[in-house]
Amino acid sequence: MTEACDRSTEPTTMDHELDFRLRLILGVALISIMVGGTADLLMDRPQTWLSFHVVFETLMIAGALVMATTLWLGWWRSAQSVVALQGSLEKQSAERDAWKASANAALEGLGRAIDAQFRTWHLTPTEREVALMLLKGYGHKEIAALTHRSERTVRQHAGVVYEKAGLAGRAELAAYFLNDLMLPEGEREPAPIVDRPHVNAMGV
Repeated sequence: MTEACDRSTEPTTMDHELDFRLRLILGVALISIMVGGTADLLMDRPQTWLSFHVVFETLMIAGALVMATTLWLGWWRSAQSVVALQGSLEKQSAERDAWKASANAALEGLGRAIDAQFRTWHLTPTEREVALMLLKGYGHKEIAALTHRSERTVRQHAGVVYEKAGLAGRAELAAYFLNDLMLPEGEREPAPIVDRPHVNAMGV
């Protein structure tokens, strides 16, 4: 899961770096325009500030200033967005690690109980591997790719697992181990009460 998160953040990081370089180049260009235009006006020492040359230079400097300000604001917002994304990912990672730490003992016990039941069903190591991956929610194609087997072989192993366990399929396999898994008493909502119409002895 951590590797998946790292891969998902790589494009964002690369895009941010490219955006930073482009903004830096554009910012330098705009600052150069402002500095160059201002220096040109000061060196020309125009007789009047209403000439075409002066007005053009002033508008160019003002336009560059506006663009540079807009660019800086966009740059700042982008940096804030990246910081927020990194904070969110770190929070998710911390929550995942905390859950793993608190549930580690329970998961180990559940894993041993599941493996013991697999052995009671006389499943082979390969069948136990396929059955466990089915419980984890993997499909036949995914199991085939992860175990380097053909999809047909995986389906055959799954069929043998169901046959040895006396179950109809994946849903019953999951229900066998998870049907009694419930939230703590205080966390469960009471089941809704459904009003049923009264039926007398005549069925009316």
